[in-house]
Amino acid sequence: MTDGTTGGRPGRGDTGPDRTRLIIGGGAAAILLAIIGAAGGWVLAGDQVRPGPVSSATGTPTPSPTVRTSPPQERPTPNTATTPSNSPSPSRPTGLTVPDLVGADFEEAREELRDLGLGWQLVFGSGDSSSVRSTDPAPGTPVRRGVTVKINVAGAAPPNEVPDLTGETCNEARDELVDDGFSPRYPNGRSGTVTSQQPPGGTVGRWNDVVQIWCGTPPSADASTPAP
Repeated sequence: MTDGTTGGRPGRGDTGPDRTRLIIGGGAAAILLAIIGAAGGWVLAGDQVRPGPVSSATGTPTPSPTVRTSPPQERPTPNTATTPSNSPSPSRPTGLTVPDLVGADFEEAREELRDLGLGWQLVFGSGDSSSVRSTDPAPGTPVRRGVTVKINVAGAAPPNEVPDLTGETCNEARDELVDDGFSPRYPNGRSGTVTSQQPPGGTVGRWNDVVQIWCGTPPSADASTPAP
């Protein structure tokens, strides 16, 4: 029977193998706590800190390469408003201007405009003067060929005799009416020869009066009667 002493020394209640297991168990618990702590730190850090691949030579994480994104380059906008150098300018002057016709006889003024390649429109006033009072556009205004110039005559339209146009081609009758100061109208077209007209040839009218001519087909009884 023993009292817990060995060789005169008081003995301990634990034995050698039990102490060894205690030490090993404590060390394993510390390692496990360290692993849990590291994993929790990574979870809290989220995507802000990511461990890179570990180098097999040094055991340290290898930094990930930084990817640089170059800004998009702007594509040049094609110039669609370029005008060819040989294209004519719409505002290029022609050198043609309205002549000064004020004071001239309206028939002479009309002939001058015709020689320049310009059209005319006679606007009569009152009285017995045949002189031009004004023009529109005004004298000296730059114009192009074919532009109509309004001739304002101081007096009223003078008497004018209607020519006989029967048997002429429609184009010949038109030119004759314009030359004589009348305004032609074509009720049934402008092809063929003149078969009838209204008013008839020899009728005394006035400048700017309308004369109807039927070309190619004789007019009916209703069509030959002028409108009131």
